[in-house]
Amino acid sequence: MHTRKLGQGLEVSAIGLGAMGMSMSYGPNPGDRDDMIGVLRYAVERGVTFIDTAEVYGPYDNEQLVGDAIAPMRDQVVVATKFGWNIVDGAMQGTDSRPEQIRRVADASLRRLGVDAIELFYQHRVDPAVPIEDVAGTVGELVAEGKVKHFGLSEAGAETIRRAHAVHPVTAVQSEYSLWTRDPEADVLPTLAELGIGFVPFSPLGKGFLTGSISADTRFAAGEIRGRVPRFAAENLAANQALIDHVRALAAERDATPGQVALAWLLAQHPFIVPIPGTRRRERIFENAASTEVALSADDISDLDLLVERIGVAGNRYDDAGMAMVGL
Repeated sequence: MHTRKLGQGLEVSAIGLGAMGMSMSYGPNPGDRDDMIGVLRYAVERGVTFIDTAEVYGPYDNEQLVGDAIAPMRDQVVVATKFGWNIVDGAMQGTDSRPEQIRRVADASLRRLGVDAIELFYQHRVDPAVPIEDVAGTVGELVAEGKVKHFGLSEAGAETIRRAHAVHPVTAVQSEYSLWTRDPEADVLPTLAELGIGFVPFSPLGKGFLTGSISADTRFAAGEIRGRVPRFAAENLAANQALIDHVRALAAERDATPGQVALAWLLAQHPFIVPIPGTRRRERIFENAASTEVALSADDISDLDLLVERIGVAGNRYDDAGMAMVGL
């Protein structure tokens, strides 16, 4: 696995690992916690040393899981976690990025992760009630105190990124980005290129759609995140099938999987992009890591660049409430 650099020289594996699904959102949670620890350690052994978590995943359980998994190999791993939610009785009750809340979350995350400093600390969603300058300033203070090393934003708009970066350097922005979610291309990616900020796409495999394992007949378990996403309604999955059929055909020509092609395309967009596909399975860790070896030609990339324009995508990537919280 080769490495890439986000902003401020933060070096990470070219493919990371999103750990959220090990604790929530994708059907019944794994029954064997030790198995998830084994998957995380296997990822590190395969060179996937950039791990993404958050206090709200669980909540709290995911940070503890990651902390326990990396305990014997802390020096090999860059862990990113997040703040920004008001969690009441185990449920999110809106955003909260007040300075005192950011400090509380930082201290609690440090304990759960078992680390001396949080390598990358993202604001999980922009809080309309708290000026981004106050958020950046507070994280800057935590950096000065040695509790945090780098500051990040998630799903923020270009103007917010600029305002935050003017107060304290932003190392990375995390947003959904994939072959069927192209929103960051218009404003966010050019801003990051200009300012020297890294980009970390979550759901780079389209919440599993771009692996080719989901069809219009797929049914999701009760409480599963995809059951609430319009894009995964049966009629939209049927409409979107042409997109994955095209990716599957290209993958077959390149002796790769559809997921590997989707990740290779992301890596080809900019050198500061580091996707963080999530999985619970060792074989997917291996497959995703091997996407760095998939050679797409310039014609392949151009073809995929225009895929959404030619075919289109049916359905939003979040419900209305979720869409209202992005790009602020």
